Amino acid sequence: MTGIAITVRDLKKKLKANQALDGASLSFSAGRIHGLIGPDGAGKTTLLRHLVGLLKADSGEIRYERDGQPAAFGDVRPDMAYMPQQQSLYPDLSISEHLDFFRDLYRIPMDVYRTRRAELLHLTRLEPFQSRAAGKLSGGMYKKLGLMCALLQSPTTLFLDEPTNGVDPISRREFWDLIYRLAESHILIVVATAYMDEAERCTEVHLLDAGKCIAEGEPRAVLKQEGVADFEELFLKREKRAA
Repeated sequence: MTGIAITVRDLKKKLKANQALDGASLSFSAGRIHGLIGPDGAGKTTLLRHLVGLLKADSGEIRYERDGQPAAFGDVRPDMAYMPQQQSLYPDLSISEHLDFFRDLYRIPMDVYRTRRAELLHLTRLEPFQSRAAGKLSGGMYKKLGLMCALLQSPTTLFLDEPTNGVDPISRREFWDLIYRLAESHILIVVATAYMDEAERCTEVHLLDAGKCIAEGEPRAVLKQEGVADFEELFLKREKRAA
């Protein structure tokens, strides 16, 4: 099984006066951790929303493959999970109540749910806090709860929109540890982030700027090709050229 792969070709999308995507072309190979790297306003969130079917492009195309064969979006959509940047969790509901709610939403059989719930609570280390309300969780714990809710349906493709934004350094590291452990299942993981240091944590990176993909590939190979030491330097170099 090679899983889900996605190819984006010349995608364009205008949101009011903003050209959010301006001919973006990039490829996500199956079973790897892909980083969508770029500053605020680069088009990361808009691209993710297209990939999960929440937005329709003005032009261009998105092609999906399952196990090396072309697949319709409707066939792969049930296997996708999306964790938006602004999560809509319920502050008065506990961790346990959130999991029960999403079990009902996804119509997960009870025997499957019990096993999956135990696995996720252990994975996130949230077992001792099941009765705590979401509104009383730390930033890092809140993000973990959002991730658990997304993972309940056992997706083969996971989209994370700036999952570590606004959390402390220790929680960021713990969240990336979670991503690495999830990657052991060989699912496709796409992580959008504006943190340049997180780019090198990914298997492959796709650098977005002004709605275009300006480079993609393995992190060290991209840095070598651009002749820079890190991704912050790469984007600063581009800003100077544009000025």
